[in-house]
Amino acid sequence: MIIKRLAGLELVLLGGLSSVFLIPKDLKMQPAAVDASLPEFVGNWQGADQSVSQPERDSLGPDTQFVRKLYTRGTDQIYVSIVLSGPDMNTSIHRPERCLPAQGWTIADSRTVTIPLGRETLKATRLRNIRDVPQPSGQPLRIGGLDYYWFVGHSDVTPSHYERTWIDIRDRVLKGRNQQWAYVTVTSTITKNLRVFGRDEKQTDDLVREFIRDLVPELHKGFRGYLGKSEHFWRLEKVALLRAKVGSPQHWRRQQTF
Repeated sequence: MIIKRLAGLELVLLGGLSSVFLIPKDLKMQPAAVDASLPEFVGNWQGADQSVSQPERDSLGPDTQFVRKLYTRGTDQIYVSIVLSGPDMNTSIHRPERCLPAQGWTIADSRTVTIPLGRETLKATRLRNIRDVPQPSGQPLRIGGLDYYWFVGHSDVTPSHYERTWIDIRDRVLKGRNQQWAYVTVTSTITKNLRVFGRDEKQTDDLVREFIRDLVPELHKGFRGYLGKSEHFWRLEKVALLRAKVGSPQHWRRQQTF
């Protein structure tokens, strides 16, 4: 009897989880709620377009779009990049945790941070990266940098690649829609020990956060009202998706009577 119950429950779970592979990929895409271009000015920062290398383009899907600018203010520099996904969520964008090590960077710290935006907030992933650059003296020079990133969909914003994937599955299963995603990164080098009056990590952090507070209202379309969804909201979303895939808890109990 117990074996039959376990076997029945296993079949239900396998059937529900395997439905992920049946998610349609040809749903009409709803555009990401960001401008497809970066502004020339962000506060008192001025931007200049930057090229995207062919290897970067080749690493992602053919319908992926790229926008990149270098913003300068005096001797300070901040890079901003937007990658807009194509219809296939599996090949369009990926986390910087995948590509930074290939560029010689080591991720020393990763965390989710909350950035105040007036009455709203933005959650972003903050990476602290380090890289040793060979010098003629034989003693390598250690360089540090900060990388902030988040994802913007048609109606959702998240700092997490995994949360973004979950939202994609939820939308396709429950709502029959496909959000386009914009992957936004804001990067700056820690210039302490690189130049006179360079900025240490805290000063660089303050600089980048201030820049992001000025950038988001320029970049996000109608950003008020959907940046700060609570963890409770996402738990309810996940429960709804699980019920749609494998049935309600009452359905599970009925399966156990086999």
